[in-house]
Amino acid sequence: MTTAVLMYHDVTPPGREDSSGFAGGDAARYKLTPGAFAAHLAAIAGRTAVPPTLTFDDGGQSAAMIADLLESRGWRGHFFVTTAYIGRPAFLTGQRIRELHARGHTIGSHSHTHPLRMAKCSGTRLRDEWTRSASILADVIGAPVVTASVPGGHYSSGVARAAGAAGITLLFTSRPTRRRRYVGDTAIVGRYPIQATTSPQIAAALVAGDRWPRLRWAMAWTTKQACRQLAGPMYLRIRARLLGASDEVRWGDDVALLSEDPS
Repeated sequence: MTTAVLMYHDVTPPGREDSSGFAGGDAARYKLTPGAFAAHLAAIAGRTAVPPTLTFDDGGQSAAMIADLLESRGWRGHFFVTTAYIGRPAFLTGQRIRELHARGHTIGSHSHTHPLRMAKCSGTRLRDEWTRSASILADVIGAPVVTASVPGGHYSSGVARAAGAAGITLLFTSRPTRRRRYVGDTAIVGRYPIQATTSPQIAAALVAGDRWPRLRWAMAWTTKQACRQLAGPMYLRIRARLLGASDEVRWGDDVALLSEDPS
């Protein structure tokens, strides 16, 4: 059993959710305002004497500001980058990624194109997603990339094996659990997804290991997985319609390759 890992995404001003990371209502659910995020950090600091493990998916440009807030407490974060979007509007540039790495933050892969149903990708596609992303990031920071997080929360043992073949030794999922397990030499670590509506007190309670919040997250995850299985290929279309997906976002499910120039 390990301590709880929290999964964040972006931190954006109110009403400007599209200014960092992926656009649209579906992505906005996971974006906190600067004030809310600062309150989360304060609440977490009040419940733990050791630096928490906080992860940030997608590679949005708010990572630089997030890093400042973490460092003000002596903490460091894990930033997982979707490499096809490096240098695009609202996303990190290669220079910013290098700066985060130099400041002691962990840089990891969030796949190359961010398929929402990654476990449905072919073996060849999975290997390409992880290998391409890890290679691009290694060139950017000048060091091996051995950590990653699964986009869309769509995990399978095949996803893990492909990540391991790409040199990933620590793979974060969206399953809300504190248990660590292994697929080959790759450690699989669950995370507790944090949304804009998550209170600072609940985030701190999750880090502290309080039982009731952990049970709530586990039940919600189980329900979501069941809906995903029942909907099958319709899942993405239903999700986009209900949550207000942006026409500007092309997930990896819809496009095989995007530019990977990390300028």
